[in-house]
Amino acid sequence: MFIYRLLSAAVLIPITAWMVYAGGLWFLVTIAVVAGLAGYEFCRIMRIGGYKPAPLFSLALVMLFLVDAHYPAWEIGSLGLTAVIVLSLIWQLFQKDSLAPTVDWALTIAGGLYVGWMARHFIALRDGPQGLKWTVLAVLITWVGDTGAYTIGRWLGRHKFWPRLSPGKTWEGTIAGWMSGIAAGAFLGWAMDFGLVHGLAVGTLVAFISPFGDLSISMIKRHVGVKDSWNIIPGHGGFLDRIDSLLFSVVVVYYYAHRVVGI
Repeated sequence: MFIYRLLSAAVLIPITAWMVYAGGLWFLVTIAVVAGLAGYEFCRIMRIGGYKPAPLFSLALVMLFLVDAHYPAWEIGSLGLTAVIVLSLIWQLFQKDSLAPTVDWALTIAGGLYVGWMARHFIALRDGPQGLKWTVLAVLITWVGDTGAYTIGRWLGRHKFWPRLSPGKTWEGTIAGWMSGIAAGAFLGWAMDFGLVHGLAVGTLVAFISPFGDLSISMIKRHVGVKDSWNIIPGHGGFLDRIDSLLFSVVVVYYYAHRVVGI
Protein backbone atom coordinates (compact mmCIF):
# COMPACT_ATOMS: atom_id res chain seq x y z
CA MET A 1 0.00 0.00 0.00
CA PHE A 2 2.74 2.46 0.99
CA ILE A 3 4.73 1.90 -2.23
CA TYR A 4 1.56 2.49 -4.26
CA ARG A 5 1.03 5.77 -2.43
CA LEU A 6 4.60 6.82 -3.23
CA LEU A 7 4.34 5.89 -6.91
CA SER A 8 1.00 7.67 -7.31
CA ALA A 9 2.39 10.76 -5.57
CA ALA A 10 5.47 10.69 -7.83
CA VAL A 11 3.18 10.94 -10.85
CA LEU A 12 0.53 13.31 -9.50
CA ILE A 13 2.75 15.88 -7.74
CA PRO A 14 4.65 17.08 -10.86
CA ILE A 15 1.41 17.29 -12.86
CA THR A 16 -0.31 19.21 -10.08
CA ALA A 17 2.67 21.54 -9.67
CA TRP A 18 2.71 22.40 -13.37
CA MET A 19 -1.03 23.04 -13.52
CA VAL A 20 -0.92 25.28 -10.45
CA TYR A 21 2.02 27.18 -11.94
CA ALA A 22 0.33 27.54 -15.33
CA GLY A 23 -2.86 28.99 -13.87
CA GLY A 24 -5.55 30.42 -16.11
CA LEU A 25 -7.52 28.06 -18.30
CA TRP A 26 -5.13 25.17 -17.63
CA PHE A 27 -5.80 25.38 -13.93
CA LEU A 28 -9.55 25.72 -14.49
CA VAL A 29 -9.57 22.58 -16.64
CA THR A 30 -7.50 20.68 -14.06
CA ILE A 31 -9.79 21.62 -11.18
CA ALA A 32 -12.84 20.90 -13.35
CA VAL A 33 -11.60 17.37 -14.10
CA VAL A 34 -10.65 16.62 -10.49
CA ALA A 35 -13.77 18.20 -8.98
CA GLY A 36 -15.96 16.60 -11.63
CA LEU A 37 -14.62 13.15 -10.78
CA ALA A 38 -14.98 13.91 -7.07
CA GLY A 39 -18.59 14.95 -7.62
CA TYR A 40 -19.24 11.75 -9.55
CA GLU A 41 -17.65 9.74 -6.74
CA PHE A 42 -19.95 11.41 -4.22
CA CYS A 43 -22.98 10.29 -6.21
CA ARG A 44 -21.42 6.86 -6.69
CA ILE A 45 -21.00 6.17 -2.99
CA MET A 46 -24.52 7.43 -2.33
CA ARG A 47 -25.83 4.94 -4.88
CA ILE A 48 -23.86 2.15 -3.21
CA GLY A 49 -25.66 3.17 -0.03
CA GLY A 50 -29.04 2.69 -1.71
CA TYR A 51 -29.77 6.30 -2.66
CA LYS A 52 -30.23 7.56 -6.21
CA PRO A 53 -28.88 11.07 -6.73
CA ALA A 54 -28.59 12.30 -10.32
CA PRO A 55 -24.87 12.69 -11.21
CA LEU A 56 -25.67 14.84 -14.25
CA PHE A 57 -27.10 17.66 -12.14
CA SER A 58 -24.43 17.33 -9.46
CA LEU A 59 -21.74 17.70 -12.12
CA ALA A 60 -23.60 20.60 -13.72
CA LEU A 61 -23.56 22.37 -10.36
CA VAL A 62 -19.84 21.69 -9.90
CA MET A 63 -18.99 23.08 -13.35
CA LEU A 64 -21.27 26.06 -12.82
CA PHE A 65 -19.45 27.13 -9.67
CA LEU A 66 -16.01 26.70 -11.25
CA VAL A 67 -16.80 28.55 -14.48
CA ASP A 68 -18.54 31.33 -12.56
CA ALA A 69 -15.43 31.76 -10.40
CA HIS A 70 -13.12 32.01 -13.43
CA TYR A 71 -15.44 34.13 -15.58
CA PRO A 72 -17.36 36.32 -13.09
CA ALA A 73 -18.18 38.84 -15.82
CA TRP A 74 -20.45 36.26 -17.44
CA GLU A 75 -22.74 36.45 -14.38
CA ILE A 76 -24.04 32.91 -14.85
CA GLY A 77 -24.16 31.98 -11.17
CA SER A 78 -27.74 32.94 -10.29
CA LEU A 79 -29.27 31.80 -13.56
CA GLY A 80 -27.32 28.55 -13.60
CA LEU A 81 -28.13 27.70 -9.99
CA THR A 82 -31.81 28.38 -10.58
CA ALA A 83 -31.79 26.21 -13.70
CA VAL A 84 -30.12 23.29 -11.92
CA ILE A 85 -32.56 23.43 -9.01
CA VAL A 86 -35.64 23.63 -11.23
CA LEU A 87 -34.53 21.04 -13.79
CA SER A 88 -33.31 18.57 -11.17
CA LEU A 89 -36.66 18.78 -9.38
CA ILE A 90 -38.52 18.18 -12.64
CA TRP A 91 -36.21 15.25 -13.38
CA GLN A 92 -36.92 13.79 -9.95
CA LEU A 93 -40.65 13.83 -10.65
CA PHE A 94 -40.14 11.20 -13.36
CA GLN A 95 -37.95 8.81 -11.33
CA LYS A 96 -40.52 6.13 -10.53
CA ASP A 97 -37.95 3.77 -9.00
CA SER A 98 -36.86 6.33 -6.41
CA LEU A 99 -37.97 5.16 -2.96
CA ALA A 100 -37.00 8.44 -1.29
CA PRO A 101 -37.27 11.15 -3.96
CA THR A 102 -36.78 14.05 -1.55
CA VAL A 103 -33.58 12.51 -0.18
CA ASP A 104 -32.32 11.63 -3.66
CA TRP A 105 -32.88 15.18 -4.89
CA ALA A 106 -31.28 16.66 -1.77
CA LEU A 107 -28.20 14.46 -2.27
CA THR A 108 -27.99 15.54 -5.90
CA ILE A 109 -27.77 19.17 -4.83
CA ALA A 110 -25.61 18.42 -1.79
CA GLY A 111 -22.96 16.64 -3.87
CA GLY A 112 -22.66 19.49 -6.34
CA LEU A 113 -22.79 22.13 -3.61
CA TYR A 114 -20.20 20.45 -1.40
CA VAL A 115 -17.63 19.72 -4.10
CA GLY A 116 -18.39 22.61 -6.45
CA TRP A 117 -18.75 25.46 -3.97
CA MET A 118 -15.68 24.45 -2.02
CA ALA A 119 -13.59 23.82 -5.15
CA ARG A 120 -14.50 27.20 -6.65
CA HIS A 121 -12.24 28.74 -4.01
CA PHE A 122 -9.27 27.12 -5.77
CA ILE A 123 -10.13 29.08 -8.90
CA ALA A 124 -10.89 32.31 -7.06
CA LEU A 125 -7.67 32.05 -5.04
CA ARG A 126 -5.43 31.23 -8.02
CA ASP A 127 -6.97 33.94 -10.20
CA GLY A 128 -6.57 36.61 -7.50
CA PRO A 129 -3.61 38.81 -6.57
CA GLN A 130 -0.53 36.74 -5.72
CA GLY A 131 -2.70 33.76 -6.57
CA LEU A 132 0.17 31.39 -7.31
CA LYS A 133 1.79 31.98 -3.91
CA TRP A 134 -1.43 31.62 -1.96
CA THR A 135 -2.44 28.46 -3.81
CA VAL A 136 0.98 26.89 -3.29
CA LEU A 137 0.76 27.82 0.38
CA ALA A 138 -2.62 26.10 0.78
CA VAL A 139 -1.58 22.94 -1.06
CA LEU A 140 1.85 22.50 0.51
CA ILE A 141 0.74 23.07 4.10
CA THR A 142 -2.05 20.53 3.62
CA TRP A 143 0.21 17.95 1.99
CA VAL A 144 2.98 18.38 4.55
CA GLY A 145 0.47 18.06 7.37
CA ASP A 146 -1.13 14.97 5.82
CA THR A 147 2.27 13.38 5.24
CA GLY A 148 3.39 14.07 8.80
CA ALA A 149 0.16 12.67 10.21
CA TYR A 150 0.28 9.55 8.03
CA THR A 151 3.96 8.81 8.67
CA ILE A 152 3.98 9.33 12.43
CA GLY A 153 0.58 7.70 12.78
CA ARG A 154 1.86 4.51 11.12
CA TRP A 155 5.08 4.56 13.12
CA LEU A 156 4.02 5.66 16.59
CA GLY A 157 0.24 5.78 16.54
CA ARG A 158 -1.38 4.10 19.54
CA HIS A 159 -4.28 6.23 20.78
CA LYS A 160 -7.34 6.55 18.55
CA PHE A 161 -8.27 10.10 17.57
CA TRP A 162 -11.83 9.61 16.26
CA PRO A 163 -12.58 5.87 16.24
CA ARG A 164 -16.27 6.31 15.42
CA LEU A 165 -15.47 7.81 12.02
CA SER A 166 -11.86 6.97 11.23
CA PRO A 167 -10.39 4.08 13.23
CA GLY A 168 -7.00 4.51 11.55
CA LYS A 169 -6.43 8.04 12.81
CA THR A 170 -4.45 8.41 16.02
CA TRP A 171 -3.69 11.28 18.36
CA GLU A 172 0.01 10.82 17.70
CA GLY A 173 -0.47 11.16 13.95
CA THR A 174 -2.92 14.04 14.29
CA ILE A 175 -0.61 16.04 16.55
CA ALA A 176 2.30 15.34 14.18
CA GLY A 177 0.13 16.62 11.33
CA TRP A 178 -0.66 19.80 13.25
CA MET A 179 3.00 20.41 14.07
CA SER A 180 4.11 19.64 10.50
CA GLY A 181 1.52 21.99 9.04
CA ILE A 182 2.40 24.82 11.40
CA ALA A 183 6.11 24.37 10.71
CA ALA A 184 5.46 24.31 6.96
CA GLY A 185 3.38 27.48 7.22
CA ALA A 186 6.12 29.28 9.15
CA PHE A 187 8.80 28.22 6.67
CA LEU A 188 6.73 29.06 3.60
CA GLY A 189 5.68 32.38 5.08
CA TRP A 190 9.34 33.29 5.39
CA ALA A 191 10.47 31.74 2.10
CA MET A 192 7.64 33.24 0.02
CA ASP A 193 7.76 36.70 1.61
CA PHE A 194 4.38 36.49 3.31
CA GLY A 195 6.00 37.13 6.67
CA LEU A 196 6.43 34.79 9.61
CA VAL A 197 3.23 35.94 11.34
CA HIS A 198 1.00 35.27 8.33
CA GLY A 199 2.80 31.99 7.68
CA LEU A 200 2.26 30.81 11.24
CA ALA A 201 -1.36 31.94 11.22
CA VAL A 202 -2.21 30.20 7.95
CA GLY A 203 -0.21 27.13 8.92
CA THR A 204 -2.09 26.86 12.21
CA LEU A 205 -5.51 27.35 10.62
CA VAL A 206 -4.89 24.89 7.80
CA ALA A 207 -3.23 22.30 10.04
CA PHE A 208 -6.20 22.25 12.40
CA ILE A 209 -9.03 22.48 9.85
CA SER A 210 -7.79 20.08 7.16
CA PRO A 211 -8.27 16.86 9.20
CA PHE A 212 -11.95 17.72 9.51
CA GLY A 213 -12.26 17.63 5.72
CA ASP A 214 -11.06 14.05 5.82
CA LEU A 215 -13.29 13.20 8.77
CA SER A 216 -16.34 14.69 7.03
CA ILE A 217 -15.94 12.36 4.07
CA SER A 218 -15.23 9.47 6.43
CA MET A 219 -18.56 10.21 8.12
CA ILE A 220 -20.38 10.10 4.78
CA LYS A 221 -18.60 6.94 3.59
CA ARG A 222 -19.15 5.15 6.88
CA HIS A 223 -22.87 5.96 6.71
CA VAL A 224 -23.18 4.12 3.39
CA GLY A 225 -20.65 1.39 4.22
CA VAL A 226 -17.88 2.43 1.82
CA LYS A 227 -14.15 2.50 2.59
CA ASP A 228 -12.87 4.52 -0.40
CA SER A 229 -14.76 6.84 -2.73
CA TRP A 230 -13.25 4.88 -5.65
CA ASN A 231 -10.08 2.93 -6.47
CA ILE A 232 -8.91 5.02 -9.41
CA ILE A 233 -5.66 6.19 -7.74
CA PRO A 234 -3.49 3.25 -6.55
CA GLY A 235 -2.88 3.49 -2.82
CA HIS A 236 -5.03 6.59 -2.44
CA GLY A 237 -8.58 5.57 -3.33
CA GLY A 238 -10.49 8.14 -5.34
CA PHE A 239 -10.16 11.82 -6.12
CA LEU A 240 -12.62 12.70 -3.39
CA ASP A 241 -10.36 10.91 -0.92
CA ARG A 242 -7.42 13.00 -2.15
CA ILE A 243 -9.01 16.43 -2.07
CA ASP A 244 -11.23 16.16 1.01
CA SER A 245 -8.69 17.96 3.22
CA LEU A 246 -7.76 20.45 0.49
CA LEU A 247 -11.38 21.52 0.06
CA PHE A 248 -11.42 22.72 3.66
CA SER A 249 -7.90 24.17 3.52
CA VAL A 250 -8.36 26.28 0.41
CA VAL A 251 -11.50 27.90 1.85
CA VAL A 252 -9.58 28.93 4.97
CA VAL A 253 -6.64 30.29 2.96
CA TYR A 254 -8.92 32.16 0.54
CA TYR A 255 -10.80 34.01 3.27
CA TYR A 256 -7.64 34.65 5.27
CA ALA A 257 -5.99 36.17 2.20
CA HIS A 258 -9.01 38.30 1.32
CA ARG A 259 -10.39 39.24 4.74
CA VAL A 260 -7.26 39.39 6.91
CA VAL A 261 -4.45 40.27 4.51
CA GLY A 262 -6.79 42.18 2.20
CA ILE A 263 -5.48 41.12 -1.20
